[in-house]
Amino acid sequence: MKKTLLLAYAALLFAYLLPLLFPDRLTAAQALEPEATAPLTLSEVQTVASPSQESIPAPEEPAAPQPRTLRVLCGGEIVEMDMQDYLTGVVAAEMPASFPPDALKAQAVAARSYALYCAAGHKHAGADVCTDPGCCQAWLSEDRLRENWGEGYEQNLALIRAAVEDTAGETLFYEGEPIFAAFHSSSAGHTEDSGALWNPQPYLVSVDSPETARDVPGYISTLLCSPIDFRDVILSAYPEADFSGAESSWVGELHRDASGRVESAVLGGVSIPGKTLRGLFSLRSTAFTLAWTENGFLFTVTGYGHGVGMSQYGAAVMAREGADYRQILAHYYPGAALTRA
Repeated sequence: MKKTLLLAYAALLFAYLLPLLFPDRLTAAQALEPEATAPLTLSEVQTVASPSQESIPAPEEPAAPQPRTLRVLCGGEIVEMDMQDYLTGVVAAEMPASFPPDALKAQAVAARSYALYCAAGHKHAGADVCTDPGCCQAWLSEDRLRENWGEGYEQNLALIRAAVEDTAGETLFYEGEPIFAAFHSSSAGHTEDSGALWNPQPYLVSVDSPETARDVPGYISTLLCSPIDFRDVILSAYPEADFSGAESSWVGELHRDASGRVESAVLGGVSIPGKTLRGLFSLRSTAFTLAWTENGFLFTVTGYGHGVGMSQYGAAVMAREGADYRQILAHYYPGAALTRA
Protein backbone atom coordinates (compact mmCIF):
# COMPACT_ATOMS: atom_id res chain seq x y z
CA MET A 1 0.00 0.00 0.00
CA LYS A 2 2.81 2.38 0.92
CA LYS A 3 4.55 1.48 -2.34
CA THR A 4 1.42 2.35 -4.33
CA LEU A 5 1.05 5.70 -2.55
CA LEU A 6 4.70 6.54 -3.18
CA LEU A 7 4.31 5.80 -6.89
CA ALA A 8 1.17 7.99 -7.05
CA TYR A 9 2.94 10.88 -5.34
CA ALA A 10 5.90 10.50 -7.71
CA ALA A 11 3.59 10.63 -10.77
CA LEU A 12 1.86 13.77 -9.50
CA LEU A 13 5.21 15.43 -8.80
CA PHE A 14 6.47 14.54 -12.32
CA ALA A 15 3.31 15.98 -13.93
CA TYR A 16 3.76 19.17 -11.94
CA LEU A 17 7.47 19.60 -12.73
CA LEU A 18 7.28 18.73 -16.51
CA PRO A 19 5.90 22.12 -17.67
CA LEU A 20 8.44 23.91 -15.52
CA LEU A 21 11.36 21.93 -16.89
CA PHE A 22 10.21 22.07 -20.57
CA PRO A 23 8.09 25.25 -20.94
CA ASP A 24 8.10 25.23 -24.80
CA ARG A 25 6.59 21.76 -25.18
CA LEU A 26 2.83 21.23 -25.50
CA THR A 27 0.85 18.27 -24.24
CA ALA A 28 -1.02 16.22 -26.84
CA ALA A 29 -4.32 17.73 -25.70
CA GLN A 30 -3.02 21.27 -26.09
CA ALA A 31 -1.59 20.54 -29.55
CA LEU A 32 -4.89 19.22 -30.87
CA GLU A 33 -6.95 22.06 -29.44
CA PRO A 34 -7.45 24.95 -31.94
CA GLU A 35 -6.25 28.36 -30.87
CA ALA A 36 -9.12 30.61 -29.83
CA THR A 37 -9.23 33.82 -31.90
CA ALA A 38 -11.83 36.54 -32.33
CA PRO A 39 -13.44 36.63 -35.79
CA LEU A 40 -12.33 39.49 -38.11
CA THR A 41 -14.92 42.01 -39.18
CA LEU A 42 -14.80 43.61 -42.67
CA SER A 43 -13.76 46.90 -41.15
CA GLU A 44 -10.67 45.25 -39.72
CA VAL A 45 -9.51 43.68 -42.98
CA GLN A 46 -7.26 45.93 -45.05
CA THR A 47 -6.41 45.20 -48.68
CA VAL A 48 -3.65 46.98 -50.57
CA ALA A 49 -4.17 47.38 -54.32
CA SER A 50 -1.23 47.26 -56.70
CA PRO A 51 -0.46 50.82 -57.90
CA SER A 52 -0.78 49.75 -61.56
CA GLN A 53 -4.21 48.23 -60.97
CA GLU A 54 -5.76 50.72 -58.56
CA SER A 55 -9.22 51.89 -59.61
CA ILE A 56 -9.02 49.94 -62.88
CA PRO A 57 -12.24 47.95 -63.28
CA ALA A 58 -12.30 44.46 -64.74
CA PRO A 59 -13.91 44.15 -68.18
CA GLU A 60 -17.69 44.04 -68.11
CA GLU A 61 -20.00 41.96 -70.28
CA PRO A 62 -21.01 43.61 -73.58
CA ALA A 63 -24.62 44.32 -74.51
CA ALA A 64 -24.50 41.87 -77.43
CA PRO A 65 -22.23 38.98 -78.52
CA GLN A 66 -19.38 39.96 -80.83
CA PRO A 67 -18.77 38.42 -84.26
CA ARG A 68 -15.94 35.93 -84.61
CA THR A 69 -15.35 36.89 -88.24
CA LEU A 70 -15.38 40.11 -90.25
CA ARG A 71 -16.07 40.81 -93.89
CA VAL A 72 -13.05 42.84 -94.93
CA LEU A 73 -12.88 44.89 -98.14
CA CYS A 74 -9.32 44.23 -99.27
CA GLY A 75 -8.06 45.39 -102.67
CA GLY A 76 -11.56 45.60 -104.11
CA GLU A 77 -12.44 42.09 -102.91
CA ILE A 78 -14.49 41.19 -99.84
CA VAL A 79 -12.72 38.56 -97.75
CA GLU A 80 -14.12 36.89 -94.63
CA MET A 81 -11.45 36.88 -91.94
CA ASP A 82 -11.23 35.51 -88.43
CA MET A 83 -11.42 38.47 -86.05
CA GLN A 84 -8.12 37.61 -84.30
CA ASP A 85 -6.28 37.14 -87.61
CA TYR A 86 -7.64 40.44 -88.90
CA LEU A 87 -6.58 42.27 -85.74
CA THR A 88 -3.10 40.78 -85.94
CA GLY A 89 -2.70 42.34 -89.38
CA VAL A 90 -4.09 45.66 -88.12
CA VAL A 91 -1.90 45.96 -85.03
CA ALA A 92 1.15 44.95 -87.07
CA ALA A 93 0.35 47.66 -89.62
CA GLU A 94 -0.55 50.39 -87.13
CA MET A 95 2.05 50.04 -84.34
CA PRO A 96 5.72 48.97 -84.21
CA ALA A 97 6.16 45.49 -82.75
CA SER A 98 8.97 46.90 -80.61
CA PHE A 99 6.50 48.92 -78.52
CA PRO A 100 5.85 47.71 -74.93
CA PRO A 101 3.37 44.82 -74.59
CA ASP A 102 0.72 46.95 -72.85
CA ALA A 103 0.86 49.55 -75.62
CA LEU A 104 0.31 46.74 -78.15
CA LYS A 105 -2.61 45.44 -76.08
CA ALA A 106 -4.16 48.92 -75.95
CA GLN A 107 -3.80 49.11 -79.73
CA ALA A 108 -5.45 45.71 -80.14
CA VAL A 109 -8.48 46.77 -78.07
CA ALA A 110 -8.73 50.10 -79.91
CA ALA A 111 -8.51 48.34 -83.29
CA ARG A 112 -11.21 45.81 -82.32
CA SER A 113 -13.47 48.61 -81.08
CA TYR A 114 -12.91 50.65 -84.22
CA ALA A 115 -13.67 47.67 -86.49
CA LEU A 116 -16.93 46.91 -84.67
CA TYR A 117 -17.85 50.60 -84.80
CA CYS A 118 -17.35 50.58 -88.58
CA ALA A 119 -19.33 47.34 -88.92
CA ALA A 120 -22.23 48.79 -86.91
CA GLY A 121 -22.23 51.92 -89.08
CA HIS A 122 -22.41 49.96 -92.37
CA LYS A 123 -19.67 52.06 -93.98
CA HIS A 124 -19.25 49.63 -96.86
CA ALA A 125 -21.92 47.75 -98.80
CA GLY A 126 -21.41 44.05 -98.14
CA ALA A 127 -18.34 44.58 -95.94
CA ASP A 128 -17.80 45.45 -92.29
CA VAL A 129 -14.49 47.27 -92.67
CA CYS A 130 -11.80 48.01 -95.26
CA THR A 131 -8.01 48.02 -95.25
CA ASP A 132 -7.63 51.62 -96.42
CA PRO A 133 -6.12 53.59 -93.50
CA GLY A 134 -7.65 56.78 -94.89
CA CYS A 135 -11.11 55.25 -94.47
CA CYS A 136 -11.00 52.58 -91.76
CA GLN A 137 -7.65 51.24 -90.51
CA ALA A 138 -4.53 49.77 -92.04
CA TRP A 139 -4.02 46.02 -92.40
CA LEU A 140 -1.07 43.99 -93.70
CA SER A 141 -1.08 40.45 -95.02
CA GLU A 142 1.32 37.73 -93.90
CA ASP A 143 3.33 38.14 -97.11
CA ARG A 144 3.74 41.87 -96.56
CA LEU A 145 4.76 41.33 -92.95
CA ARG A 146 7.38 38.78 -93.97
CA GLU A 147 8.70 41.28 -96.50
CA ASN A 148 8.72 44.14 -93.98
CA TRP A 149 10.20 42.25 -91.03
CA GLY A 150 12.57 39.85 -92.78
CA GLU A 151 14.45 37.75 -90.23
CA GLY A 152 12.48 39.33 -87.40
CA TYR A 153 9.17 38.03 -88.74
CA GLU A 154 8.60 35.18 -86.27
CA GLN A 155 9.62 37.20 -83.22
CA ASN A 156 7.58 40.27 -84.17
CA LEU A 157 4.53 38.23 -85.13
CA ALA A 158 4.63 36.45 -81.76
CA LEU A 159 4.59 39.80 -79.95
CA ILE A 160 1.64 41.07 -81.98
CA ARG A 161 -0.32 37.84 -81.64
CA ALA A 162 0.24 37.79 -77.89
CA ALA A 163 -1.26 41.28 -77.57
CA VAL A 164 -4.28 40.29 -79.66
CA GLU A 165 -4.84 36.98 -77.86
CA ASP A 166 -4.34 38.42 -74.37
CA THR A 167 -7.16 40.91 -75.05
CA ALA A 168 -9.44 38.55 -77.00
CA GLY A 169 -13.01 39.84 -77.03
CA GLU A 170 -12.18 43.02 -75.10
CA THR A 171 -13.88 46.07 -76.62
CA LEU A 172 -14.59 49.66 -75.61
CA PHE A 173 -18.30 50.47 -75.39
CA TYR A 174 -20.22 53.65 -74.66
CA GLU A 175 -23.93 53.43 -73.88
CA GLY A 176 -24.06 49.89 -75.23
CA GLU A 177 -22.34 50.59 -78.56
CA PRO A 178 -18.72 50.08 -79.68
CA ILE A 179 -16.89 53.39 -79.67
CA PHE A 180 -15.22 55.30 -82.47
CA ALA A 181 -11.79 54.43 -81.08
CA ALA A 182 -9.74 56.93 -83.04
CA PHE A 183 -5.97 56.86 -82.62
CA HIS A 184 -2.96 58.69 -84.02
CA SER A 185 0.82 58.56 -83.94
CA SER A 186 1.83 61.35 -81.53
CA SER A 187 0.48 64.47 -79.88
CA ALA A 188 1.93 67.82 -78.88
CA GLY A 189 1.30 67.61 -75.15
CA HIS A 190 -2.46 67.16 -75.44
CA THR A 191 -4.79 65.18 -77.68
CA GLU A 192 -7.45 66.93 -79.76
CA ASP A 193 -11.14 67.15 -78.91
CA SER A 194 -13.15 65.25 -81.51
CA GLY A 195 -15.51 68.20 -81.86
CA ALA A 196 -12.70 70.21 -83.46
CA LEU A 197 -12.65 67.85 -86.44
CA TRP A 198 -15.79 65.71 -86.45
CA ASN A 199 -18.95 65.19 -84.45
CA PRO A 200 -18.12 65.57 -80.74
CA GLN A 201 -17.97 62.37 -78.71
CA PRO A 202 -17.96 62.37 -74.88
CA TYR A 203 -15.14 59.79 -74.78
CA LEU A 204 -12.95 61.67 -77.31
CA VAL A 205 -12.03 64.81 -75.41
CA SER A 206 -8.66 66.50 -75.05
CA VAL A 207 -6.38 64.87 -72.48
CA ASP A 208 -2.69 65.27 -71.72
CA SER A 209 -0.23 63.01 -73.54
CA PRO A 210 3.28 62.36 -72.17
CA GLU A 211 5.44 61.86 -75.28
CA THR A 212 8.19 64.33 -76.14
CA ALA A 213 10.96 64.70 -78.71
CA ARG A 214 13.00 62.20 -76.66
CA ASP A 215 10.40 59.52 -77.34
CA VAL A 216 9.27 60.16 -80.92
CA PRO A 217 11.47 60.10 -84.05
CA GLY A 218 10.70 63.16 -86.16
CA TYR A 219 8.57 64.66 -83.39
CA ILE A 220 9.38 68.15 -84.71
CA SER A 221 9.19 68.65 -88.47
CA THR A 222 9.55 71.74 -90.64
CA LEU A 223 8.39 72.91 -94.05
CA LEU A 224 9.85 75.94 -95.81
CA CYS A 225 7.79 77.44 -98.66
CA SER A 226 8.91 80.07 -101.09
CA PRO A 227 6.59 83.09 -101.26
CA ILE A 228 5.36 82.07 -104.73
CA ASP A 229 4.56 78.51 -103.66
CA PHE A 230 2.92 79.67 -100.45
CA ARG A 231 0.74 82.19 -102.28
CA ASP A 232 -0.25 79.80 -105.07
CA VAL A 233 -1.25 77.01 -102.69
CA ILE A 234 -3.51 79.36 -100.73
CA LEU A 235 -5.01 80.91 -103.86
CA SER A 236 -5.82 77.46 -105.27
CA ALA A 237 -8.30 76.99 -102.44
CA TYR A 238 -9.09 80.59 -101.52
CA PRO A 239 -8.93 82.75 -104.66
CA GLU A 240 -10.29 85.72 -102.69
CA ALA A 241 -7.11 85.92 -100.58
CA ASP A 242 -5.12 89.15 -101.08
CA PHE A 243 -1.35 88.84 -101.36
CA SER A 244 -0.71 92.23 -102.93
CA GLY A 245 1.21 93.56 -99.92
CA ALA A 246 4.66 92.75 -98.63
CA GLU A 247 5.30 89.08 -97.84
CA SER A 248 5.75 89.92 -94.16
CA SER A 249 2.09 91.01 -94.03
CA TRP A 250 0.61 87.84 -95.53
CA VAL A 251 0.43 85.94 -92.23
CA GLY A 252 -2.06 87.25 -89.69
CA GLU A 253 -3.17 85.85 -86.35
CA LEU A 254 -3.17 82.13 -85.62
CA HIS A 255 -6.10 81.09 -83.40
CA ARG A 256 -5.52 77.99 -81.26
CA ASP A 257 -7.97 75.65 -79.57
CA ALA A 258 -7.73 74.30 -76.04
CA SER A 259 -5.27 71.57 -77.10
CA GLY A 260 -2.85 74.13 -78.56
CA ARG A 261 -3.50 73.20 -82.17
CA VAL A 262 -4.24 75.78 -84.85
CA GLU A 263 -7.98 76.19 -85.12
CA SER A 264 -7.71 78.83 -87.85
CA ALA A 265 -5.15 81.17 -89.37
CA VAL A 266 -5.59 84.49 -91.18
CA LEU A 267 -3.59 84.33 -94.43
CA GLY A 268 -3.92 86.98 -97.12
CA GLY A 269 -6.76 88.46 -95.09
CA VAL A 270 -8.79 85.20 -95.17
CA SER A 271 -9.48 82.98 -92.16
CA ILE A 272 -8.57 79.39 -93.02
CA PRO A 273 -9.23 76.35 -90.77
CA GLY A 274 -6.12 74.70 -89.39
CA LYS A 275 -7.20 71.28 -90.66
CA THR A 276 -7.53 72.75 -94.17
CA LEU A 277 -4.02 74.19 -93.99
CA ARG A 278 -2.71 70.85 -92.85
CA GLY A 279 -4.15 69.25 -95.97
CA LEU A 280 -3.04 72.01 -98.35
CA PHE A 281 0.59 71.87 -97.21
CA SER A 282 0.68 68.16 -96.20
CA LEU A 283 1.65 69.03 -92.64
CA ARG A 284 2.08 66.20 -90.12
CA SER A 285 -0.41 67.81 -87.69
CA THR A 286 -2.24 71.04 -86.91
CA ALA A 287 0.06 71.70 -83.96
CA PHE A 288 2.24 74.15 -85.86
CA THR A 289 3.69 77.63 -85.90
CA LEU A 290 4.01 79.73 -89.05
CA ALA A 291 6.43 82.58 -89.56
CA TRP A 292 7.86 84.68 -92.37
CA THR A 293 11.64 84.41 -92.58
CA GLU A 294 14.16 85.79 -95.02
CA ASN A 295 14.12 82.40 -96.76
CA GLY A 296 10.35 82.03 -97.03
CA PHE A 297 7.38 80.88 -94.94
CA LEU A 298 8.40 78.40 -92.26
CA PHE A 299 6.00 75.85 -90.75
CA THR A 300 7.27 74.17 -87.55
CA VAL A 301 5.08 71.17 -86.74
CA THR A 302 4.87 69.05 -83.58
CA GLY A 303 3.51 65.49 -83.50
CA TYR A 304 1.89 63.45 -86.23
CA GLY A 305 -1.76 62.74 -87.00
CA HIS A 306 -5.19 64.24 -86.37
CA GLY A 307 -4.60 64.13 -82.63
CA VAL A 308 -7.93 62.57 -81.60
CA GLY A 309 -8.13 59.58 -79.25
CA MET A 310 -5.15 57.45 -78.27
CA SER A 311 -1.66 58.67 -79.03
CA GLN A 312 0.35 55.59 -79.93
CA TYR A 313 3.67 57.03 -78.76
CA GLY A 314 1.92 58.39 -75.68
CA ALA A 315 0.65 54.87 -74.97
CA ALA A 316 4.20 53.55 -75.31
CA VAL A 317 5.50 56.11 -72.82
CA MET A 318 2.71 55.31 -70.35
CA ALA A 319 3.45 51.59 -70.65
CA ARG A 320 7.17 52.13 -70.03
CA GLU A 321 6.28 54.13 -66.93
CA GLY A 322 4.24 51.23 -65.53
CA ALA A 323 0.70 51.75 -66.81
CA ASP A 324 -1.16 48.68 -68.03
CA TYR A 325 -3.30 48.66 -71.16
CA ARG A 326 -6.51 49.25 -69.22
CA GLN A 327 -5.08 52.41 -67.67
CA ILE A 328 -3.93 53.57 -71.09
CA LEU A 329 -7.37 53.03 -72.59
CA ALA A 330 -9.11 54.70 -69.64
CA HIS A 331 -6.85 57.73 -70.05
CA TYR A 332 -7.34 58.25 -73.78
CA TYR A 333 -11.02 57.19 -73.95
CA PRO A 334 -12.47 58.58 -70.68
CA GLY A 335 -15.96 57.35 -69.90
CA ALA A 336 -15.83 54.33 -72.22
CA ALA A 337 -16.42 50.90 -70.63
CA LEU A 338 -14.05 48.02 -71.33
CA THR A 339 -16.11 44.90 -72.06
CA ARG A 340 -15.33 41.27 -72.86
CA ALA A 341 -17.37 38.92 -75.06
